[in-house]
Amino acid sequence: MSNVKAPRSLRFDAAIGSADDTGYSATKASAVASLIAVASFSGAEAQQSSLPPVNVDAPVARPRPVTSKPTSDQVRARNALRRAARRSNQQAQQAPVPFPNAGGLPADRDRYADPAAPYKGDRLQASGKYPEPILNTPKSVTVLTKDVLEDKNATSLKSAILSTAGVTLGTGEGGNAFGDRFFIRGFDARNDIFIDGVRDAGVSVRENFFTEQVEILRGPGSSFAGRGTTGGAINIVTKQATTENSFYNMDTSFGTDRTKRVTLDVNQVISPTLAIRAGGLFQDAGVAGRSYVTDNRDGAFVAGTWKPVDAVKISGNYIHTELTGIPDFGVPYYRPSTATTAGGPFPDFGVNRNNFYGFVNRDFFRTGQDIGTINAEVQITPDLTISNKIRESRSTQNYIGTLPESPTLAAGAPFTSYTLTTNPQSRYQVTDVFANQTEATYKSVDGLGFKHTTTAGVEYDNERSSIDSYTGLASEITTGTSSFTGGGSLSGVSVFNPVNTNQPFGIPSLMGRPTKIGIDTVSGYVMDSANYNDFVILNGGVRYDDYKINTSAFATNGTLGQQSAEFGMPNFNVGLTLKPLPNGSVYAAYATSSNPVGAEFDGTSTAYGGINPVLNGGNTQIFGPEKNKAIEVGTKWELFDRHLLVTAALFQTEKENAREAQNVSSNSAAAALGCTYNPPAGSTAVSCITAGAAYRIRGIDLGVGGKITDKWSVFGGLVLMQSEVTKSMAPPANTILYSSNVGLPLANVAHQSFSMLTKYQLTDMWELGGQAVYRSKVYGGTLLAANQGTSIPSYWRFDAFAEAKIDKHWTMKLFVNNIFDKRYYDALYQSAAPFVLEAPGRAAYLVVSARY
Repeated sequence: MSNVKAPRSLRFDAAIGSADDTGYSATKASAVASLIAVASFSGAEAQQSSLPPVNVDAPVARPRPVTSKPTSDQVRARNALRRAARRSNQQAQQAPVPFPNAGGLPADRDRYADPAAPYKGDRLQASGKYPEPILNTPKSVTVLTKDVLEDKNATSLKSAILSTAGVTLGTGEGGNAFGDRFFIRGFDARNDIFIDGVRDAGVSVRENFFTEQVEILRGPGSSFAGRGTTGGAINIVTKQATTENSFYNMDTSFGTDRTKRVTLDVNQVISPTLAIRAGGLFQDAGVAGRSYVTDNRDGAFVAGTWKPVDAVKISGNYIHTELTGIPDFGVPYYRPSTATTAGGPFPDFGVNRNNFYGFVNRDFFRTGQDIGTINAEVQITPDLTISNKIRESRSTQNYIGTLPESPTLAAGAPFTSYTLTTNPQSRYQVTDVFANQTEATYKSVDGLGFKHTTTAGVEYDNERSSIDSYTGLASEITTGTSSFTGGGSLSGVSVFNPVNTNQPFGIPSLMGRPTKIGIDTVSGYVMDSANYNDFVILNGGVRYDDYKINTSAFATNGTLGQQSAEFGMPNFNVGLTLKPLPNGSVYAAYATSSNPVGAEFDGTSTAYGGINPVLNGGNTQIFGPEKNKAIEVGTKWELFDRHLLVTAALFQTEKENAREAQNVSSNSAAAALGCTYNPPAGSTAVSCITAGAAYRIRGIDLGVGGKITDKWSVFGGLVLMQSEVTKSMAPPANTILYSSNVGLPLANVAHQSFSMLTKYQLTDMWELGGQAVYRSKVYGGTLLAANQGTSIPSYWRFDAFAEAKIDKHWTMKLFVNNIFDKRYYDALYQSAAPFVLEAPGRAAYLVVSARY
């Protein structure tokens, strides 16, 4: 044993971290003593000999300086340092990536989702407008993360949205019977779809191969997004290049509906400051349960990120998609008479669900998009960031389709003798958009301790569209002959056994007299989010849109008609969030929005949200914007180690100055409504558009997303709504059944909807999952009121999937959609005898994925 003695001159304070009169901390002195003791003990053990005692003299004590009161300059400097530290802490908390450059996380992950629970979205892409996490945002938000999209096997925006509670599909209106048309909380949102925060004007069909996640923001939001957004908006977040790691992904799918699909996604890190990402798509497919219908797709995207210095980031991407095939305009609707609400889609009355009423040698669709975006961000100071985004895009809708309409039965004929008219529907629409968004975000702390994120921006949008149709195939021609000499409609087609599918046709040609639509919008906005100790959060914003629209079109006699309008639209939102616990929030919010005439970019009639520039017999007035207001109260909680987000909200949305249509048959009746009585040839009535109606919809919105355990993930929601027409000046479309529109529910709305996606990890290799979807009955009607006496039935649909992780690079996934081959319908057209969109039948898909 060593005979080393602790010298009397080496004394330490027993309290760790305190300092004696020498000015040395006890921690430092203890460390010195420990080193000495270890060295002595090691030497004693090694040599087994006596060593002289070690004496260490303590430093000479120095008198402490006399304390003095700090000067005012010192106080200001100290406070400035403290504020800077708080701002740095705030910025760290608000980082859009939960764990930047975290080891073990894949570079192709969804950067807005919880990395430990990928079904749970944590943040929205627009970090300036929505700086707080979703937990603290006073608004109902549904985020379909990257993993949710993959486990839904959602290859298009339509397939992703239709399995989400609170969203309903509508058929195209206003002459456009094709494309994505969604209703959010009961209101049309077909032109409220955004890609990376920029409006994607013009109805299109959108693929998902370039999509990172889909955000559904519910409730009015004009202060965030501009015109429209009555029921909400949809934002598609695209895949971006990352400098974290290179990766090489490929997915190959084979389906029982003849699907063959391949997607590629490659990210290459060129240098620590530069990365390029590229992807491609090929699909050759049919549609389960629908004969002759095809759904082929091709596409590519490229994205780049460059950060030449820490304060500057430049990113951009280019997306190209082209979807082609034979379109499906559904099946006819059986209705015994207009005096009854009985009836339904013909397949529910014995007609083969596979029946196709189009013509394979004439019908086609070709939908394309080319979208180029450049975004530059400059961090002027640690607290101030300025960004500028430029977008140029072109979308095309080119199709000829066949609508199975107006089924009739000859007197005394058996039920199987029903015939219908196959009306042509055609369109060639090209939409060009140039958009520029400049935004500044400033972070500050006020004297009360509120941490502010203030965002101010200006936007300019230039939208141009040209809408033409094919010769003899204008929308819903009803005067065609029994032959196809003129290419028009054909009557007398058997509902039960259509036999004209392979009828030969010539090459169609365009009319060459397109309708032109132009919209120029200049917008300015300011919004602020103020957070006090993560306990009280206030937010609010104002926006002003200067909206101008010009349209022109040719009448049947060759004359050119023109219409124009300009509106100034101020809107605002306010919200209050209280956080009783760090993992929970309770909020109340109020917001407004505006729907100007012409906002529905594909509509060529005032009745469909557009402007009819041809002044021959219709309405000549330009109405002011429809006004919407909404209130929402709700709560959000993160449970199970904060990996599961549970939300609940009560909401009410009201629309005022809504537009309606009614037929008048005299000059005096038309004059009373402000219309010109000039009926077209062969008719005694004109359709007058009036403004002044009102609607209301209220309900409860429940949502869940994330992990209950380490192995069990869930994502879903339940939405229960009640709607009502509160004011109307127009008689209902079916005056036999209804005496007034007032009190009727809204059309095209599933008032009760539910969806739940769940999966469980059985072993390190195997996962099992499934999805249940419910939609209540949907009523048909003109404009918004359910006033036709038509409907499509409610339904349940169930899907399942199994996933096998073969190794760290290869995965196989088997999906079975619509397990029980349920016959159900997505939407119905607004007429007394509508065509009905039939949903796909049962189909199985094998997806093989490679990740390197």
